[in-house]
Amino acid sequence: MRKEVQKARSVPCLENVETNAAGIDVGARKVYVAIPAERDPEPVRSYETFTEELQRMADWLVACGITTVAMESTGVYWIPVFDILESRGLQVCLVNARHVKHVPGRKSDVQDCQWLQYLHSVGLLQGSFHPEEKIRALRALQRHRAALVEMAAAHVQHMQKALTQMNLQIHHVLSDLTGVSGLAILDAIVGGERDPGKLAALRDGRVQASEETIRKALVGNWRREHLFTLEQSLQAFRQYQSLIAACDRETAGYLKNLQGKDDGSLPPLPPERHKHKPRKNEIRFDLRSELYRLFGVDLTAVPGISSLTAYAVLTEIGTNVSQFPNAPAFSSWLGLCPNPRKSGDRILSSKTRRTKNRINQALRLAAHTLHGSLSYLGSFYRRLRSRLGAPKAVTAAAHKLARILFHLITTKQPYDESIFALAEQNEQRRREQRLQKQAHSMGYRLVPQEACSA
Repeated sequence: MRKEVQKARSVPCLENVETNAAGIDVGARKVYVAIPAERDPEPVRSYETFTEELQRMADWLVACGITTVAMESTGVYWIPVFDILESRGLQVCLVNARHVKHVPGRKSDVQDCQWLQYLHSVGLLQGSFHPEEKIRALRALQRHRAALVEMAAAHVQHMQKALTQMNLQIHHVLSDLTGVSGLAILDAIVGGERDPGKLAALRDGRVQASEETIRKALVGNWRREHLFTLEQSLQAFRQYQSLIAACDRETAGYLKNLQGKDDGSLPPLPPERHKHKPRKNEIRFDLRSELYRLFGVDLTAVPGISSLTAYAVLTEIGTNVSQFPNAPAFSSWLGLCPNPRKSGDRILSSKTRRTKNRINQALRLAAHTLHGSLSYLGSFYRRLRSRLGAPKAVTAAAHKLARILFHLITTKQPYDESIFALAEQNEQRRREQRLQKQAHSMGYRLVPQEACSA
């Protein structure tokens, strides 16, 4: 029997696109750097993460003619490396670790940096979006403030736990334990007051619960260890509140130093459509006016978009969205578009990808608030919710909000609800046709109310 000899297929060699590319594997204590083999007798080196060592690494890369560097966004360890390389004029490609998974088999830091260098040299890496330095500073303040708010909330829970252990039900009677009445009662308890009647007399007149109800809620066992926990938790809560206020003052200074779009031609900021009492932990200075000056358009005019939502957009991407070619690209970066998984011609799943994008989270919260809105967006959300369910309706509404915000930021045109009038008319006509079809199938005929009255 004649044996058939199969010729080996030639593997195409990818052409170098970035000849001056390097790869860096970032760690907590060391970084491993790989450059093209012909540039240095020792093309792979390791450096400690001390500033002087990172400066020596940057000197070596510049001396070897490297112009662009690829590295993974590992925790926060990449930030000092990124800043030093950027200050040296090197183009840094910050890539998502999910996109550069190493081939199966042996894995080491040396192989990782060489793998990054190879992928970057043949043009297979795409850098993640990274805002400008001023926006990064503002983003760091905002994320630090969010962490402070979470820590303050944890101490409120500690206070509630201590009260429950003493069988004091005041936090179930008052809607807000850290309100005027709650703090006054807690201060009196920490100060040594134990008479339920005197404590209940500290109730503010706006509290709906009666003084007798509050008195009953303040009868319990005054155990020393729980009182000590309550006192420390109250002190820690107030300390974090002062830190949040200091963070707001620092943020206000940063916002004033940012150059805005207001060149004197912007019309005055229209009054807020839905005024509300300042909520707990809300930024206390006039954030809406600052956002209007920076964006050049009032984003809060969009139903569901509050000042905090617009501020999340500012701190994450800034006022310039030119890095996104269009609204679909912006929505895809936010993770609000379908992410189809295909096998052949069959679509296995089209769910949106999981993401920790903070604008995504802010827009989803904004979409939830559309449930009671009388605007077109409100009816759009309710219509989708009745047909698809709440999760899909929230995603779709957040997607529409993202496209609207992208349009407002790029065109600087004020939000105009009248452009949705045609869409509302078409939807009304579809509802009428659907009702006519249902009535016809049941043997009835719908007649307009005007015709009946005539």
